[in-house]
Amino acid sequence: QVISGGHYDVDCYVEDPNSKTIYQETKKQYDSFSHHTELKGVYTFCFSNEFSTFSHKIVYFDFQVGDEPPILPNMNNRVTALTQLESACVTIHEMLNAVIDSQTHYRLREAQDRSRAEELNGRVSYWSVGETLILFVVSIGQVMLLKSFFTEKRPSSGGA
Repeated sequence: QVISGGHYDVDCYVEDPNSKTIYQETKKQYDSFSHHTELKGVYTFCFSNEFSTFSHKIVYFDFQVGDEPPILPNMNNRVTALTQLESACVTIHEMLNAVIDSQTHYRLREAQDRSRAEELNGRVSYWSVGETLILFVVSIGQVMLLKSFFTEKRPSSGGA
């Protein structure tokens, strides 16, 4: 997700360890990509801003790993008194993951809105300075014009 900068879009691609492109998109503001890895190794993620060289961008991306291993792997086949407690722990864990995702989403929205507000504040400040300068120039011009109305023009004393 592009948090700030330009038109809020970037190019992105993902390569597997064999340098094969498994994902490629252009000029996206927000996207989601899901992939089940079959190769071990280093995957390459590239975000490009070549089409907009003058605007710097802030990009957020997140990795979510699939299912986690069970808390107690040895207990899957046994029926015990802890089964209800274990299932409650798993439920709590899933709910906490959902809370973390929601908090991340709200932080991103806050960062994006803050960036837009700061940009707008800068524009308003520059515009206000410009208007103030124009106001002073017009005021001085009006004072000089009014002054010229009330000053008496003296005839030049040339030998006539």
